[in-house]
Amino acid sequence: MEYVQERIATLHEFGGSACEDSADTTAAIAETAVVVPMTDREHGSPAAERVLEELESLAPAPAAVVVPVRADADSIGPVREWLESFSLPIQVLWCNSPAMESRLAAAGVSPGAGKGRDVWLALGPATTAAEFVVVHDADVRSYDASHVHRLLAPLTMGFSFSKGYYARIEDERLYGRLFRLFYTPLVRTLADEHNEDILAYLDSFRYALAGEFAARSDLARQLRAPRAWGLEVGTLGDAFDAAGFDGTAQVDLGRHEHDHRGVSGETGLEGMSREVASELLRVVEERGVDPDYETLQERFLATGEGLVGHYRADAAFNGLAYDPASERDQLARYAESITPPGPDRRLPRWADAPFDATAVLEATRPWRTDQRSERRSLGRVDGSAQD
Repeated sequence: MEYVQERIATLHEFGGSACEDSADTTAAIAETAVVVPMTDREHGSPAAERVLEELESLAPAPAAVVVPVRADADSIGPVREWLESFSLPIQVLWCNSPAMESRLAAAGVSPGAGKGRDVWLALGPATTAAEFVVVHDADVRSYDASHVHRLLAPLTMGFSFSKGYYARIEDERLYGRLFRLFYTPLVRTLADEHNEDILAYLDSFRYALAGEFAARSDLARQLRAPRAWGLEVGTLGDAFDAAGFDGTAQVDLGRHEHDHRGVSGETGLEGMSREVASELLRVVEERGVDPDYETLQERFLATGEGLVGHYRADAAFNGLAYDPASERDQLARYAESITPPGPDRRLPRWADAPFDATAVLEATRPWRTDQRSERRSLGRVDGSAQD
């Protein structure tokens, strides 16, 4: 049995199902908005189909399932019709609709789209519709409705923020490459030179780049979301401020099977590493860490080299394929991403947003003609939006 606790509470899966059977967790689902960001490439995909079908099985149903979608004008209609075919209290948000882009521009929010901005737009309606928010990706081929129970469980126990972790082992090899070969060696390299709590916090998460987290709505309204792939690490920085070690938990979600990305190019892990690096370094700089950028890449490579040895041993112990040369090549590519963070382009906290959730619902759903009556039926949404 593996009982190890990190600086944050670590809730393991020991083989039971007490969490799914808990009356507190079950009751919390009715007070939860589930956010599932998508692009039009998820339309009809087996992974997204599974996620939505599993959400249909939740009893009681969530208060809302908010799906922020990035799609062009020709594809949003079919995507929306497909999403609304599921028996869910679904709210489809067309994140890059002309009306939403105009509203953002009028509010002085600089352009730039990505997963982070989509999730941020969804957090407005989600946090006004429910007491709790669960966020997870739509590309998990092994998704199970129990993940909602598990992510919610810490919130029913007094924690404010919970993060999922899981094994990334598929096709008899180790995945989770950006976390293993970039995030972990970078955080540990910084921790070797700096004794700041933020680094201990970031190193406490067993899969810090997982897309699955849950938060009380009041905490979620304090998140300053980066626009794209820095969302996960940016969320951890804000969670450190709002919840700290004592208010944070991580929960075991078993083993996940994801869609995979290539390494090279802007759409691959190499491009993602630049955004993750920028946000991670911004997070630690804002909380007292002053990195020595002249030596940081070299020290990162040395830390990563040590971890390659550990991963090779772990893979051999489990009979998994492992290619040290490929892993070292990825380390070298990721090292080039380690530069001082650029301009801060994070989105505002929803507590300080330039418009309310009602404006998002109107701008991202141009096909709705009954928005006013719908807002009256969701009285909680209107009341909170006017706080």
